[in-house]
Amino acid sequence: MFSRVAGVVALASLVSCSGQIGRSTDSGPPAVDPILAVESGARRLSQAELDNTLRDLLGEDSAPAARLLNEDEFRPFDNDYTIQQASEALITSLEALAEEVAERAIGDAGRRAELVPCTPTGGGDEQCFRAFLDSFLSRALRREVTAQDIDAYMPLLAFASEDNAAVDNDFYTAAQLAVTAALQDPEFLYRVEQGTPGNTPGLLELDGYEIASRMSYLLWASMPDEALFAAAGAGSLESPQGRRTEALRMLGDPKARNQLHRFHSMWLGYRSIPHSPELVAAFNRETSALIDRVILDEPGSYLRLFTMDETFVDDSLADHYGLPRPPDGEGWVSYEGTGRAGILGHGSLLAAFSKFEDTSPTQRGILVRTRFMCENVPRPPPNVDADQPPQGAMDAVCKYERYAEHRDQSSSCASCHSLVDPIGFGLENYDVAGRYREHDDGLPECVIEGSGEIVDVGNFSGPAELSRLLVDNDYVDACAVQQFLTFALGRPASSYEQELLQEMVESFRSGQHDFKAFIVDFIASERFARRAQERL
Repeated sequence: MFSRVAGVVALASLVSCSGQIGRSTDSGPPAVDPILAVESGARRLSQAELDNTLRDLLGEDSAPAARLLNEDEFRPFDNDYTIQQASEALITSLEALAEEVAERAIGDAGRRAELVPCTPTGGGDEQCFRAFLDSFLSRALRREVTAQDIDAYMPLLAFASEDNAAVDNDFYTAAQLAVTAALQDPEFLYRVEQGTPGNTPGLLELDGYEIASRMSYLLWASMPDEALFAAAGAGSLESPQGRRTEALRMLGDPKARNQLHRFHSMWLGYRSIPHSPELVAAFNRETSALIDRVILDEPGSYLRLFTMDETFVDDSLADHYGLPRPPDGEGWVSYEGTGRAGILGHGSLLAAFSKFEDTSPTQRGILVRTRFMCENVPRPPPNVDADQPPQGAMDAVCKYERYAEHRDQSSSCASCHSLVDPIGFGLENYDVAGRYREHDDGLPECVIEGSGEIVDVGNFSGPAELSRLLVDNDYVDACAVQQFLTFALGRPASSYEQELLQEMVESFRSGQHDFKAFIVDFIASERFARRAQERL
């Protein structure tokens, strides 16, 4: 009975959403110029967003979405609403999650006291229950709630307070039912933006609460806090300066650092790498420290992320790389004389896109082409088993010789592999754990030359020279903007949004590549407070 009643408020409407929410943005010309506003479909919270929201809404820190829901698909981000599907299996998992989380929240006296702003006089205290619903639902649904919203939940109080000797129901049973139901409400699970018509046909102006959610999920991957809700209610988020002020405040919160770390780990492919927890943690500290320094701690040119001549290590990681130990056991040390620079010199990046328990020149080349240059690399033909390493000639021992078929111009493989393999071979002196080596693993006779090439761009050897090549030829700044826009929109930019993308790239460059200022300017822009009418 508990499960059935808890879901009665919301499950039916969620079931009706089965199938794809939103649609491809390349289906036809947009309703308005994307410079003014872009389309935004209903976006279901990703696993990370859901767990963060439950933490900030209910104090739930057990990451239930990561435990109970299927993993999101990363393309490369986890928030692409154009591929989100609702299904019976998802609904069943969400119901189980809601019941578990609500029971813990109401069962904990401290958390319950924070949720219920009054002391009930008895099991049927309607006034206190309405006060609880007004407070809780406005935060859960991320908007002002109406009497009609509250009325929809009031039958739960009557059910929980009815005389039933077989069931020990009381006021807090009703509160638990309400929390369970709200956590299954589409307005909690999805970011639904409506807006009101503006002066331009097809252009909709978002209200303060819709803008607040856009800001909080972009910067924090979570719901708005009390200060942002207050700004939304006061109407200040509807002005560029109001958004700018709040964005700067929010970027000072540790949640913003975590979100920047998440963005880069998904974009650059190192969110999951095959090493021990201790080594992965050391890599993450190193890379996170560089991101924090370049974007937040010492705001300046974002290009330093790729060209920085020092890195953050502890004694263990310094020994791992063969770098000098930092003076205090942890800190910044020089890359001088190592061939490393910036994030491409990190073990986190050098471990990404590995294959066959060793480095893969092909996969590393794909990493650079797709994640640093934002190019599309065709998938291998269906008759090619890409899960098997190249064999080369029967007696080939060294990796370079085993990849000879990829270079054979008479081979169908050559056209694609000529674009990626030479890049990967330029990083071969660095193994799958980011350590320098002079020869193939376990094969001293296979000396690694370490020279690479980006076809039609230039030659290089090692991460430092590759990074400089990418920076000097204007690849990484344009690609960073494209990836940020994809992340912010929750979908890839459409062909109709290329002018918008180019405008943002030019703005980034004219702002001396200050990524923090670029994010704030993006939020303060008029388009951030609008959405375009979806095409029919």
